[in-house]
Amino acid sequence: MRVGVVRETFPGERRVALVPGVLASLKKAGLEVLIESQAGAAAGFTDAEYQEKGATVVADRAEVLRQADVLLQVRTLGANPEAGPSDLEHLRSGQTLIGLADPLIEAAAAGELARRGVNLFAMELIPRITRAQSMDVLSSMASIAGYKAVLLAAAELPKLFPMMMTAAGTITPAKVFVIGAGVAGLQAIATAQRLGAIVHGYDLRPAVKEQVQSLGAKFVELDVAAADAEAKGGYAKAMDEDFYRRQREAMARVVADMDVVITTAAVPGQKAPVLITREMLTGMRPGSVVLDLAAERGGNCEATVPGETVQVGGVSVLGPVNLPATVPFHASQMYAKNITTFLLHVVKNGELQLTADDEITRETLVVRDGQVVHPRVKERLEA
Repeated sequence: MRVGVVRETFPGERRVALVPGVLASLKKAGLEVLIESQAGAAAGFTDAEYQEKGATVVADRAEVLRQADVLLQVRTLGANPEAGPSDLEHLRSGQTLIGLADPLIEAAAAGELARRGVNLFAMELIPRITRAQSMDVLSSMASIAGYKAVLLAAAELPKLFPMMMTAAGTITPAKVFVIGAGVAGLQAIATAQRLGAIVHGYDLRPAVKEQVQSLGAKFVELDVAAADAEAKGGYAKAMDEDFYRRQREAMARVVADMDVVITTAAVPGQKAPVLITREMLTGMRPGSVVLDLAAERGGNCEATVPGETVQVGGVSVLGPVNLPATVPFHASQMYAKNITTFLLHVVKNGELQLTADDEITRETLVVRDGQVVHPRVKERLEA
């Protein structure tokens, strides 16, 4: 069976689906790997490195697309809506795509692949169970985003993060408030803590209080009750607008006292909830920074503009997108480990297993044999 990897075409995407270090495990499983020339260059991996590990480097992108039985990508069609369609003419019935697909938002892309007979596994849908942890792409990439978010906020803030005692006087540490204690939030808390800030964390799931405190941060208690705030897989559940209104009112006082606010609240397949209003921004000190990690999903801050930094009353609001691609070397290493582990899970005796008997396979399989088979994607496609 041939596994193909092509250069990513999404604007600004510098990651690559496979790195040379994972090729030995694929070769051991009897899989042949085809790599488009320069596919890993933006992440720091040369064609020569791939060849040394046994991959065949192919100059023609279309040739890789045509020859591969399985195509591994960072962004498949659904997650690359503008440039992705140009590859469709080279795909054939019976091929399988594995990668990020944004299936709960871009369900139409899954429908297009079904019409062409191309199977699709969406890596976003990896279930959060113990035996799938090594395949969990969202957690891997969220960890990178949380780390990089703190660095961007620190660079924007006109203050230093740590306390410093100097001959010129004592510099007080910056106050950082991280909203959302998922993987990205916890990594942001840990990074801000290492930089010497006074860190506060909040999540509507009371169960994560201990995790926040274990990193040395203070857990913010808001007088806002949330019954059953955790969805399947440990994700925060979407709440109604009345809850978010009460949450914003309670949070305004905390936000006003902070130098940096990092928001990470996201619900899979849905628009991000608005947690920081423009009115709350006007209550912050000039020079303060809000960094919105949910910018790509509409933003947790009312003023967020995806991909831009805007000023509201002297407060900088950053809306970075695709942060993992800004650290492509290690992001590619982590992604490659996740997707390779998944591929080896669904390949038995050199053949793909598309059965629904296994939970990991069943939860990630979106398109099979010309049909959209994932219930949630199918529901959105038919809506």
